[in-house]
Amino acid sequence: MRTDAELFNTPDASSGRRVAPRSQGAWVKWVLIGIAVLYLTLILFIPALNVFVQAFRNGLGPFFSNLVSQPFLNAVKLTLLIAAIALPINTIFGLCAAWAIARHQFPGRTLLLSIIDIPFAISPVVAGLMIVLLYGRNGWFGPWLQANDLRIIFAVPGMVLATMFVTMPFVAREVIPVLEEAGTDQEEAAKTLGASNWQTFWRVTLPNIRWGLLYGLILTNARAMGEFGAVSVVSGNIIGKTQTLPLYVEEAYKQYKTPEAYSAAVLLAFLAVITLVLKEIVERKTRIKDVEE
Repeated sequence: MRTDAELFNTPDASSGRRVAPRSQGAWVKWVLIGIAVLYLTLILFIPALNVFVQAFRNGLGPFFSNLVSQPFLNAVKLTLLIAAIALPINTIFGLCAAWAIARHQFPGRTLLLSIIDIPFAISPVVAGLMIVLLYGRNGWFGPWLQANDLRIIFAVPGMVLATMFVTMPFVAREVIPVLEEAGTDQEEAAKTLGASNWQTFWRVTLPNIRWGLLYGLILTNARAMGEFGAVSVVSGNIIGKTQTLPLYVEEAYKQYKTPEAYSAAVLLAFLAVITLVLKEIVERKTRIKDVEE
């Protein structure tokens, strides 16, 4: 078997000359890498670096003082509250939907998959408008809500609904392929040995899907804390009442409070970095598990 160098240097049958070795497109690879790096630099690295520069330009003292103002703290508390409500609800929905889709064949299965993917296809602003048209004063359920003194729009319930909508697909979409890959052999064996459905889920199913589930939880939490479009439509952006951290950044920047806006943006950036680190850890754990199996 001849090497590549020997093949490339064999005499040409027609001319008797040796063919020069090929670069195998090495320059194309470096051009593509350069384009990718340039694109990321212009779109991601420079804007992110500018946020940090603007936040710390006056030193650490002003930066930390911006993080203890009452409007900022109220925005952080509301952001955490919404995430704390939306995350478990979407986790339960995602597990149920993933189980139904991966373990059963039923009419409307493909439709259910399409419905789960709707938040990926619809703009968050449109999603917020849909909630307003349903639960607003002149919406479908508006008169009934007013008659029972229930407020959804421009209140926390509407913000929770908007957040739940945009974060709905992540858990289900991460768990479905894991369940399909795991199969049903272990679960059927557990039931044969006398385990109940609940015991089978906790002792067999959940350990098999734990990394996919954790990955979905990380993505759901990150999207819930960083959501802007849908929440801005239904919240009214009332300072101290319906203002989340992303809305606080926008409002502070509009009011020419740029140090406060950049400080809050840095906090959101730290949350994004933490999400990426956790995401990488989960992906490595998943790869290690696949290799071991």
